[in-house]
Amino acid sequence: MVIQPKQTVQDFDAFIALPENADRLFELIDGEIVEKVPTEEHGFLASLLSGEIYIYLKQNPIGRVAVEPRHKLPEDEHNARMPDIAFTSSERALPIVTSGAVPQMPDLAIEIQSPDDAVLKMREKALYYLTHGARLVWLIFPRKQQIEVHTADDISVMTVGDTLNGGDVLPGFNLPVKDIFAHQS
Repeated sequence: MVIQPKQTVQDFDAFIALPENADRLFELIDGEIVEKVPTEEHGFLASLLSGEIYIYLKQNPIGRVAVEPRHKLPEDEHNARMPDIAFTSSERALPIVTSGAVPQMPDLAIEIQSPDDAVLKMREKALYYLTHGARLVWLIFPRKQQIEVHTADDISVMTVGDTLNGGDVLPGFNLPVKDIFAHQS
């Protein structure tokens, strides 16, 4: 067995800059370069959720939402994370990054399970986001039609009979979970 050395952010930036990687999505997770290969369902759910948050933000201009922005903490040389959806409040928002990674974690990070995503790895991502500055993480599980809501103090599971809310991160945001998974009916 050959053990690969941990990749640094500099290694990662050089790797994603290669011409053959121009149309591909990658994250750096604990020094390992991981390719993201979203399905149509994944893209549909990301579009739906980011659209709902965008509509909410039009009425409540408290920040901005983005799909698949890369986030990298300046002191962390082995992680460049790419949540499927990220919301950052106006009070924490830096100028919009036009090159490279956002140098902080979002207030809300949303991860949507792809067929090859292990639940444990998704929960590890949630913990990473929360440990490094996020206040809320939603893990979306399409096959189970469930959403795990993670905060620093709690984890709750929402099902199709529940209503997802934004807590103190997106105050007043409410979305029936059944609406998120209506495409499966």
